[in-house]
Amino acid sequence: MKLTHYSDLGMRLLMYLALDKDRVVTIQEVSDRFAISKNHLVKISHQLTKSGLIESIRGRNGGVRLARAPEDINVEEALHATEDNFDLVECFSPDNHRCVISDVCKLSGVLDKASAAFFAVLREFSLADLVNNAQAIENALLPAPKEIQIMFQQRSKMAAKNKVS
Repeated sequence: MKLTHYSDLGMRLLMYLALDKDRVVTIQEVSDRFAISKNHLVKISHQLTKSGLIESIRGRNGGVRLARAPEDINVEEALHATEDNFDLVECFSPDNHRCVISDVCKLSGVLDKASAAFFAVLREFSLADLVNNAQAIENALLPAPKEIQIMFQQRSKMAAKNKVS
């Protein structure tokens, strides 16, 4: 199974938002940090907003943020918000299959079982699980504007202080 580029970018956007779940982030910021198309991200953010995973804030200080806690969004749900077809083979689609042996073929049953296992694993992991190495992710991203760097450093210091307390 291969996910689309659209879903890949959608997961990156969701993971970035999960790094600081309460902060409103601009699409331009995400585009800059990942070096990906802003136009693609606009389309993806619109889709994720329609699905209820993120919320869009309008206005001068607008942007997007997660609509729910990262712990409450599992990877399966996130992928279903951006993928419209998980058919592994054409016979999975009742409208679009031409295989002459589909009524007696055992391959579809095996692939269906594998697909179910795939989604069961995705349900086990949340966005929070994907970003529990937040500092490493932040270090891997392209440089952020100064104000974001300062905010992230302050957040890291607070987290370190809370661990000591």
